[in-house]
Amino acid sequence: MPGGAQPGSPLDPPAGWARSPEMVLVRHGETEWSKSGRHTGRTDVPLTEHGRQEARHLGVALDGRSFAHAWCSPLSRASDTFELSGVDAPVEILDDLLEWDYGDYEGVSTAEVRRTISDWSVWTHPVTGGESVEAVGERADGVIARLLEVGGDTVLFAHGQYLRILAARWIGLPAEAGRLLSLDTAAVSVLGYERETRVIRRWNQSGYAGESNHRR
Repeated sequence: MPGGAQPGSPLDPPAGWARSPEMVLVRHGETEWSKSGRHTGRTDVPLTEHGRQEARHLGVALDGRSFAHAWCSPLSRASDTFELSGVDAPVEILDDLLEWDYGDYEGVSTAEVRRTISDWSVWTHPVTGGESVEAVGERADGVIARLLEVGGDTVLFAHGQYLRILAARWIGLPAEAGRLLSLDTAAVSVLGYERETRVIRRWNQSGYAGESNHRR
């Protein structure tokens, strides 16, 4: 997929809209692993009670807006966040919204890996037994194309690293540029257009007045 929308491409805003549609991204609430900084890919770690409180407060950040459709990762930390948020929209569970497959680094923090590889980062080093950052970017590209077929505002409930990559791809940056976009638990972000240019309209907005939670 090209880095930016080209005239006549599937990523152009749908014809006939008074304004261009927006994609709202919601990261799931806190889990024990996100709290401790462990890489949480495909392991189905549930929300903590704090994470459930974060999810209930998402209505503040979402400001009561309505959506043509909702997409959600199949993992319970994302689906429970959706249910607790109070969003009223038809929802589809989508495997392509699963978090990055961290392979051998699943359940391990960056600090632990750096005891043996001093400059290690999931963004810059091979992910043995898992997905490359480029592979996650390809999944995100496919989701972007599907979402824009809806013809209205959509909301995605998914995972931190995945949503950072999706946002980078939305604005035409390589997948690894997602490392520049920090994203807290239960944070809301908005992707949209300025005229024909794809932009990030809002990033990492929390509806909960608690401590931010982003460690890895």
